[in-house]
Amino acid sequence: MAQTTKYNMVKEKITDWIINGKVQPGEKIYSENELGRMFGVSRHTIRQAIGDLVHEGWLYREQGAGTFVSHQQAHSSQTILSHPPLKRTKNIGVITTYISDYIFPSIIKGIESYLTDHGYSLTFACTDNDIKKEKQCLQTMLDRNIDGLIIEPTKTNTFNPNMQLYLELEQNKIPYLMINQFYSQLSPPHLVVDDELGGFISTEHLIKLGHKKIIGLFKSDDLQGINRMKGFIQAYKAYSIPFFPEMLINYSTENQAAYPVERLAEVFETTNKPTAIVCYNDQLAIQVIHYLRSLNLSIPEDISIIGYDDSFLTEASEVKLTSVSHPKKEMGMEAAKWIVDAVEKKGTLPPSFVYKPKLVLRTSTGPCPHIL
Repeated sequence: MAQTTKYNMVKEKITDWIINGKVQPGEKIYSENELGRMFGVSRHTIRQAIGDLVHEGWLYREQGAGTFVSHQQAHSSQTILSHPPLKRTKNIGVITTYISDYIFPSIIKGIESYLTDHGYSLTFACTDNDIKKEKQCLQTMLDRNIDGLIIEPTKTNTFNPNMQLYLELEQNKIPYLMINQFYSQLSPPHLVVDDELGGFISTEHLIKLGHKKIIGLFKSDDLQGINRMKGFIQAYKAYSIPFFPEMLINYSTENQAAYPVERLAEVFETTNKPTAIVCYNDQLAIQVIHYLRSLNLSIPEDISIIGYDDSFLTEASEVKLTSVSHPKKEMGMEAAKWIVDAVEKKGTLPPSFVYKPKLVLRTSTGPCPHIL
């Protein structure tokens, strides 16, 4: 029997139980394993059918408890093959890698201001850039019958095992938008910054100031870091600046707290010291500034430094940090507008968009000390 036929058979049998009163509103239905044995189909087929019935309003899920029959008005027998559309809940899910710090409050504020103005409620979750937590967040959003989802994906430079949940969103006709980066395997709609350009313009600025020994510190498990590193390397190539062994330091989510600065310290113990540093983001740049202070180095007289994201941290210390711009609140508002349009104009998805970053100059960069 074809997959589609099995899937529809399961849906029609369960709706038949509901219409004929075999299961009552508020009553728990069989588990996925029990249904699979009963119908002789895979758990994946059962999960697809249940997901559709939840989205259509026949069933609802309670996390940790199971799946139950909805408290909805009785359906006539004619509705078996033509289910009435579920009344929209006007609830949008928002999943980010982090929520309470750095640039994320600004992004979320943009999302929230637009959605609340248009009568939508929000369900927030964060993954801490952890793939297992992303799976939990996605399942929770599916269980809550959201109308659309805005998500910042997790560890985009590594294989993500949660693809089936994104496909379930698509099968349930729940539009979703990825921000900051996206999974290339899905080719999903997205709002992102041109991070390769950002890496290029920051490095180019230093080269034009006369710097030739520039170190780049980049996160390697997110494509943002990989693309910023690409731009860094492209600037070296474009200006024919010789490469040197310590020019790149890569790190991951798990070792970001200490490893980048520890590796940088090893470089400063050699005779091949840099005159400038390009950092993956402003958070790392502040850590590096603290380290450089411990060496009694003056910024930018002895060494220049550039961050990324143009966050509140750029003005947080006496060293005002030159940084690459990030649209933050604008991205949040545009993401919210995108998802509302996708929900209300079913079948038509708005286009993706790539923001072009700019370099915001402050006092952390100056001429190479060797040419003063």
